[in-house]
Amino acid sequence: MKQQLEQRLTELKAEFTSGQQVLADLEAKQVNVRTTLLRIQGAMQVIEEELAKTEEDNHKSVERIIEPELIASY
Repeated sequence: MKQQLEQRLTELKAEFTSGQQVLADLEAKQVNVRTTLLRIQGAMQVIEEELAKTEEDNHKSVERIIEPELIASY
């Protein structure tokens, strides 16, 4: 009986160690995914700002074209 308990204890310790390693690997992956998501979010923000700037520039260009036409027609 004692030998069986010792064997089971050894097995459980091995499983525990293995589980700790799996958990450590998952935590490392979680950190990497969070970092990647932050980079993606930053890139998205830059692109959105550039698109807004481009849209604003286009709007100003259209105003510059239309305004002289309106003034000339009066």
